[in-house]
Amino acid sequence: MSPARGAAQGALAGLAQALAGAQARVKEPRPLGPLAIDVAVEAEGETAVREAAEGALAGRPIDVCVQPWNGRRKRLLVADMDSTIINVECLDELADFAGLKPHIAAITERAMRGELEFETALRERVALLRGLPVSALQRTFDERVRLNPGARTLVRTMAAGGARCVLVSGGFSFFTGRVAAAAGFHAERANVLIEESGTLAGLVAEPILGREAKLQTLLQEAEALDLALSEILAVGDGANDLAMIEVAGLGVAYRAKPIVAAQANARVDHADLTALLHFQGYRDSEFVTD
Repeated sequence: MSPARGAAQGALAGLAQALAGAQARVKEPRPLGPLAIDVAVEAEGETAVREAAEGALAGRPIDVCVQPWNGRRKRLLVADMDSTIINVECLDELADFAGLKPHIAAITERAMRGELEFETALRERVALLRGLPVSALQRTFDERVRLNPGARTLVRTMAAGGARCVLVSGGFSFFTGRVAAAAGFHAERANVLIEESGTLAGLVAEPILGREAKLQTLLQEAEALDLALSEILAVGDGANDLAMIEVAGLGVAYRAKPIVAAQANARVDHADLTALLHFQGYRDSEFVTD
């Protein structure tokens, strides 16, 4: 047994006493590989179990998800793109080609922490890129953008299981179209950069897709599929993802800002995105990895 997997097994043993006092029946605490643990609850008492589990695991590099046993497998995935499905913030990397990455990245960080109004911050950052050749978009995608570990497996496995998978981003359609195709999403939504004479105009098409638009996308998709909110998984990392994470049956904060991590049903800080499959009860043998 690897040291990491042994740590997860040891953490499971340490959970037993902590969970014994929670006012709910714990059906299946199990390790999700070496870095995450799933705790399924048979009855009400989820909050007490979560508090007990998180307290028992405090200081360990292990993620935990506490949720009802029934209805774990979701029928709709709504995922943020930048720093969630992919490894970078596309706007920050695009700004690097204009020599403005430190300045623009600082604004991005504040917006994702909820310190700035998203729409205003986006307009400000895009305006700074006026005159940048449109070719920088493709260079950014080719040289900087990579799927995060487990992203393609997450999307393709859920799709194979009958779920609809939607990529929704406060970033730009140039990137979401390519990322959605690479990961296997059924649909994508994002903002549109305005171009003029082969350069960026420093403008983004209105209305801007931000926090409320992400939530509306989730609600519209749920209505179209006649789904209850409990049947939806939403995942993201920034403040503009918070509304959709809060209403989803399973809202997950992935490597998230504190404001998001504090409100999500579960956090993934150590494992990769396949943890979201384990949270739904998928076994490794069901993963679509090709």
